[in-house]
Amino acid sequence: MGPPSTKSTFNKDVWIYIERTTSSSKISKLGKPVLLKNNVLILEVSNKGLLLSKVFLDKEKMNNLDFSKEFTQMDYSKRAFIYDFLSSIRQKINDPLGKRGKKGNER
Repeated sequence: MGPPSTKSTFNKDVWIYIERTTSSSKISKLGKPVLLKNNVLILEVSNKGLLLSKVFLDKEKMNNLDFSKEFTQMDYSKRAFIYDFLSSIRQKINDPLGKRGKKGNER
């Protein structure tokens, strides 16, 4: 079978093979690609090279995923750090000697 298409990020003993084939559709659909094959083979291999499990998924077995309509709230503490950091850099670029903000040095 050759080397896997990818290996699991979390477990290097999980090999993933992907086969995907598309074709151009008829002129009535303006040549939009049509999915012919979408096969995924997931193999779990022991550290001795023995096959522990296999899962084969084709396009009929793949689940349709429902995406949540809810929004994730933004964490402002990280944004505040980045904003403060960039603001201090901008201030140092605009006033490298630090004379603008000090009292008594008015021009």
